[in-house]
Amino acid sequence: MSLLDQLINNTVRPDVRAIGTYHVPDASGYVKLDAMENPYLLPQQLRDELGARLAGAVLNRYPPSYASLKAAICGKLGVPAGYDVILGNGSDELISMLAMACAKQGEARRAVLLAPVPAFVMYARSAQLAGMDFVGVPLNDDFTLDLNAMLAAIEQHRPALVFLAYPNNPTGNLFAAADIERIIAALGSTGIAVVDEAYEPFAQHSFMGRLPEFPNLVVMRTVSKLGLAGIRLGYMSAAPALLEQFEKVRPPYNVNILTQAAAEFALDHLDVLNAQAALLNHARDALSAKLAALPGVTVFPSKANFLLIRVAHADDVCAKLLAHRVLVKNMSKMHAVLANCLRVSVSTPEENTLFYDAFQASLV
Repeated sequence: MSLLDQLINNTVRPDVRAIGTYHVPDASGYVKLDAMENPYLLPQQLRDELGARLAGAVLNRYPPSYASLKAAICGKLGVPAGYDVILGNGSDELISMLAMACAKQGEARRAVLLAPVPAFVMYARSAQLAGMDFVGVPLNDDFTLDLNAMLAAIEQHRPALVFLAYPNNPTGNLFAAADIERIIAALGSTGIAVVDEAYEPFAQHSFMGRLPEFPNLVVMRTVSKLGLAGIRLGYMSAAPALLEQFEKVRPPYNVNILTQAAAEFALDHLDVLNAQAALLNHARDALSAKLAALPGVTVFPSKANFLLIRVAHADDVCAKLLAHRVLVKNMSKMHAVLANCLRVSVSTPEENTLFYDAFQASLV
C-alpha cells in the first residue's frame, strides 16, 4: 500500500471512501434529456440586458447583503407576508444545511432523516455526510405515498426531518395533499416536514402559502427548473424562529454576486420564464400521449418537466438511445419499483421529436 493510500485510509471516513462521486456525463454532441433542465434561452434582448447588468457587478468585493434578492423572491414567488427566505447554492446546499442543523452530536441515538423512496438522491447522501441515519419508506407500486407505512416509520424512528418532494423526483407525481398534512401532524413538535417544491413552476401546486398553518413545515424551492439551472440558486422558507436556526449554519457569502445579479434580473422578467414553463407543460402532455400510444410503453402521470416511462429491456433501449446521441436517465437500478423505467426531460419541439423518433427506433 502506497503512502498516499495509507494517508487516505487513515484520514478519510470509511463511509465516504466507500461511496462514488456524483457523476455528470459529458453531453457534448448529445440531445441532453437527462437532467430536467429548461431548454429555452432568454430572448436575445434580455440576454444583452443581462450581460450589461453582470458587467456592472462588483467582483472585487464579497457579495453585499442579499436583502434585495430575498425581497424580490418573497414578493414575487408567493412567500407569505412576514416570512423570509434563506438562499442556497442550489437546493443541494439547502438540504445539507437542514441536515447539518438537525444532526445532533454526542447523543446515544443518532438523528434520523426520513423520506419516501425512490426520492432525490441528495436526501440520503446529505443525511449520511451530516451524521444522520437515513430511513427510506417505499412508495406504493403506483408511486403514491404508503401513508400507513410513513406514519408507522415516524412513530418508530421519530425523525428530525422528513423530506417530501412535491412533485416527486424521479416519479413526477404529486403526493396527495391530505397525506402530507397527516405526516406534518404526526411529526408534531418532534420533527420537521420539508416539502421540496423544485418543480413548482410546472406543478402549480404548493404548500408555500400554507406555512402559517404549520410551525414545523419548511418549503424549499430552486430556480433551476424554472430556467436558471446554471446560476445555482435555491431558497427555503419557514416560521421565522425556525428559519433563524437554519440561518446559523449557512456559510457566509454562499451565493455569489453574479448569481445574485442574474437572479434579480430574471425575477424582473418572471413572465418570460413562466411562459416557458407553460410551453413545457403543453409539450409534456403532448409527448406523454404520443409515447403512451406506442406498444409496450407505459407512461406515468407527471406534474414536473419530465416523464417517467417503462419499457421492456430498459437497459437495451437506453443503450440504443445513446447510439442515437440522445441522453436520458436509466432509473432501473435505483429501486425495485422503478424496474425497466427511464426518465426523460421534456424539451423543445425539435428535441422532443428527435427523442421520440430515436425512442421508437430503439424499441425494435
